[in-house]
Amino acid sequence: MKLLEGKKALVTGVANQWSIATGIARQLHAHGAQLAFTYQGERVKDSVEKIAAEFGGGPVVECDVSSDDSLRATAEQLRSFGGLDVLVHSIAFADKKDLAGTVYDTTRDGFKLALDVSAYSLLALVNAFRDQLNDNASIMALTYYGSTTIVPNYNLMGIAKAALESCVRYLAFDLGARGIRVNAISAGPIKTASMRQVSGAVKMLDVVPQMAPLRRNVTADDVGNTAVYLASDLSSAITADIHFVDSGFHAVGMLPPEMAQK
Repeated sequence: MKLLEGKKALVTGVANQWSIATGIARQLHAHGAQLAFTYQGERVKDSVEKIAAEFGGGPVVECDVSSDDSLRATAEQLRSFGGLDVLVHSIAFADKKDLAGTVYDTTRDGFKLALDVSAYSLLALVNAFRDQLNDNASIMALTYYGSTTIVPNYNLMGIAKAALESCVRYLAFDLGARGIRVNAISAGPIKTASMRQVSGAVKMLDVVPQMAPLRRNVTADDVGNTAVYLASDLSSAITADIHFVDSGFHAVGMLPPEMAQK
């Protein structure tokens, strides 16, 4: 059964085949959605175009979410694609130097950049596409556990993700009258280019299988499966929420002593 037959989705944040956004796109496509993609910079254009061709051959448009002019141009270029039923925000950035060491060393410019690209961009993206979003559409953003807990070296990105999650809740309220749902997916550690920017983050891939109730790491396709649910009518009354896809890691307080001794 295809849950998204006839629905149109815009997926942002695809950089390569290992991106979480690619796993989301794969599962949306598998359930019948027609996809459009944005990319940021010529460096990833070819990769995104290849992925788009694999998942239905939909339009691929350059978009710099830090530029209002670029956002307006992107929306105009995608107008012929038709009304959007799904909007996926999978965009985040911080200077690598702000993802290690002490958080109080964060520069003012680094803070502005991270909050602009990682949090404000959701508001700007929705604003740019508000007339193209169909009633009862689904908007989803990608977040992480470090938004509400201390994850060493996640630092500024944790602050940005906390802001992003707040944006999700306020957007859900403002768009609810149109039946538009807004949620976030908090994905567990996945080996992506973004993850490698955080000092020591790859070690989490060894920790999660020890501590998480399901005793395994998650995949981009696991995240994609949740995205399908949020995009479909099965989640018709679900909004303003954070959905964890992390094998239950977020619910565990500490490693059980008997496991720590192994």
